[in-house]
Amino acid sequence: MQKVKLDRIDRRILRDLQNDGRISNVDLSKQAGISAPPCLRRVRALEEAGYIRGYHADLDPKILGYEITVFAQVGLNSQAEHDLEAFETLVQGWDQVRECHMLAGETDFLLKIVAHDWKSYEEFLTTKLTPADNVAHVKSALSYHAAKLEPGVPIDLLDEDDARHRE
Repeated sequence: MQKVKLDRIDRRILRDLQNDGRISNVDLSKQAGISAPPCLRRVRALEEAGYIRGYHADLDPKILGYEITVFAQVGLNSQAEHDLEAFETLVQGWDQVRECHMLAGETDFLLKIVAHDWKSYEEFLTTKLTPADNVAHVKSALSYHAAKLEPGVPIDLLDEDDARHRE
């Protein structure tokens, strides 16, 4: 995977694709200020370089019946590398776990879990998560409301050369 040096046009393409993954190449090229063929070549190069990992639809969990989101802080009995990897592998098989982050500090993992209701979360907690090998404790925090849900990362449209010229 060869890294591409990002210029202002690449950053604009990344920002616009992150905001709307369904944008047509023609519209994307217009917004980036270039013609369609070089725009498509740039998108492909950004994909091949790993800047773009994929495309997905942003689904509404409540409409699909997932009424609650819980953040679970999981502590393990052992932090040996093979035990951490075993837990990560186990989590991959749990569809209701939407995100799994290994943390530094008191908590080993932070899981974002969706459930139809509190009862279904409790069932997941008591039948899968808590009895899992090496799990020492779980602390659950129910999310009442998401004030911000921004996918991806902030994209600064200025590249390093532009920033130096502005100083």
